[in-house]
Amino acid sequence: MNGGKKPGEKRKLPGKRSAELLKLRNKYVPKAVFQVAPVFIDRGKGAIIEDVDGNEYIDFVGGICVLNAGQSNEFVISAIKEQLDKHLHADHNVTMYEVYMRLAEKLTKITPGNYQKQVLFSNSGAEGIENAVKIARRYTGRHGLICFEGAFHGRTAMTMGLTSQVRNYKYGFGPFDPGIYRFPFAYAYRAPFGLSADEYGEYCVAKIEESFKSYIASDEVAAIILEPIPGEGGYMVPPKNFIQGLRRICDKNGILLIDDEIQVGMGRTGKMWSIENYNVTPDIMVIAKSLGGGIPIAATVAKKEYMDAVPLSGLGGTFNGNPVSCAAALKVLEYYEKENLLQKAAKFGKMAMDRLEKMKGKYPVIGDVRGIGCAIGLEVVKDHKTKEPDAQMTSIILKECHEHGLIIMSCGAYHNIIRFMFPLVIKEDELRMGFDILENALKAQQK
Repeated sequence: MNGGKKPGEKRKLPGKRSAELLKLRNKYVPKAVFQVAPVFIDRGKGAIIEDVDGNEYIDFVGGICVLNAGQSNEFVISAIKEQLDKHLHADHNVTMYEVYMRLAEKLTKITPGNYQKQVLFSNSGAEGIENAVKIARRYTGRHGLICFEGAFHGRTAMTMGLTSQVRNYKYGFGPFDPGIYRFPFAYAYRAPFGLSADEYGEYCVAKIEESFKSYIASDEVAAIILEPIPGEGGYMVPPKNFIQGLRRICDKNGILLIDDEIQVGMGRTGKMWSIENYNVTPDIMVIAKSLGGGIPIAATVAKKEYMDAVPLSGLGGTFNGNPVSCAAALKVLEYYEKENLLQKAAKFGKMAMDRLEKMKGKYPVIGDVRGIGCAIGLEVVKDHKTKEPDAQMTSIILKECHEHGLIIMSCGAYHNIIRFMFPLVIKEDELRMGFDILENALKAQQK
């Protein structure tokens, strides 16, 4: 520490050095690139980061769910250093390398589905989704894509079309792919007509089935794409009958089910893949974010016959499956097993939910707390009966947290959902301190 503040202590933001760098940011970086807090990180370890002014923060964002294995994981860094001494890059389309094969082999073994699978690597989650769409369309010979309200699948031209939130990500960038069809997601807290969670799950499935008569023919649909628990959409946990109903629709109509595990996969829910909580096997799975431990990599995993439908040169790219990224990802997966991160996710998730449920009973602004494992959302509202979202109060709470050493952020179309993405390696005292800071921020807003 260089004379900065510890978590829990109030600090002025931005600090002197961060303020200087903020001037450069405003001059040379587009305003369209958002920031959660006016803080410049200098270093990080586990779930603690230190800014350029020497202030320490507990990290409840994890680089937006990229750091499940923690900041500066020495186990992963060792693999990166070892690969750096061999070679940095060797486009896999030109000269192949073993670490690519080993990672592909590992992913085929730990992803759902007892059939022969193949893996395509890419640079980001959005690119992984685009590849999944290409594979599904080529295999089925169909164009239609069914997606959901609240979804976030990326910011490229194709994935923006699949992404739900208009003002946040899509406004002014259209038109988008005409083969995209959007349906309600079984968001239990905001279920209409007084429906229960299960009733709403059935309703949402029925809406898709009914649409095949008047909206889009089922034999024109290539894939249904979903996040089993939407991250950016607000960590909405749907009932099992919704996910299982989508699987049934796909099986009945020759449609492929694409599972976006980019944010809530990699052990976030206490299971390696979030869809495992629903006893459903997808046809194509996309993995990214925490797979690389902080190094960019994404993987699209699919049954071999689906991959075989794409002709030579139909998939690939210059940096896809970079050897350093593959080496990091292999070590991340080894670290998960070594440190039992799935068990830690379940344990920390229970600690977090217990604490948040107690807060819900004390602070009227908390309308809903939901989650599985460490995939948790807290919804801030103006009134419990109307459930009117309160983005302004959410912003005030987050600012108070930042000023007291907790990096945390919101999500959702109404910017009123606080999400929890702390590294799965967080220490118990750090987790408790983080929630102490959050509760103090809530308490400060009590009238």
